[in-house]
Amino acid sequence: MKITFYGHASLGIEVSGKNILVDPYISANDKASHINIHSLKADYILLTHAHGDHVLDVEAIAKRTNAVIVSNAEIASYYEGKGFRAHPLNHGGSKQFDFGKVKYVNAIHSSQFPDMTYGGNPGGFVIEGEHKNIYIAGDTALTMDMKLIPLRTKLDLAILPIGDNFTMDIEDAIIASDFVECDKVLGVHYDTFGYIIINKEKAIRQFFDKGKDLMLLDIGDSIDL
Repeated sequence: MKITFYGHASLGIEVSGKNILVDPYISANDKASHINIHSLKADYILLTHAHGDHVLDVEAIAKRTNAVIVSNAEIASYYEGKGFRAHPLNHGGSKQFDFGKVKYVNAIHSSQFPDMTYGGNPGGFVIEGEHKNIYIAGDTALTMDMKLIPLRTKLDLAILPIGDNFTMDIEDAIIASDFVECDKVLGVHYDTFGYIIINKEKAIRQFFDKGKDLMLLDIGDSIDL
């Protein structure tokens, strides 16, 4: 499993010969100006919620690639109404796809499309594929529901928001990693704009002091699990 960071909360995942994009907000992110959305491969697009900084490039990419959009029922219906392929999930539900199993789990946030359409309840994803398991928290506060995840799935990586203001901060993300019982963390949702600027060196040190590994990738860089 290969995971590429495309800035903000946008990710690419290569698993079992399939390409997955998560929350593609790239073309309006000046920090990701070297990423060409018209060359990105996508068999599936996973969306945690409907905010513009997570769905901006969905239609452009899905129109070109014919990717299946996977999200909650409201978001899936929204894109199906526009003629796109979609698969609906809801909290606690899972689906076995050709690349692995995807479960939609709880998140505490809000969810509304830029055109003011209701985007359903936000969520995160647990993905099991190629004998590796990852948790994509989405935009969320720290929540006790995270403690449920390791009861079913032993994680190899937790992808957590760390930018504060709209989501968890560093301290809460450290607690979240305790809750999901995963000490290997990829940080997202930071530094894109003024509200969520962090001190990266300090953040890495805070995780290290708790015996944890916080990875903050440059945009376009990847890790292999």
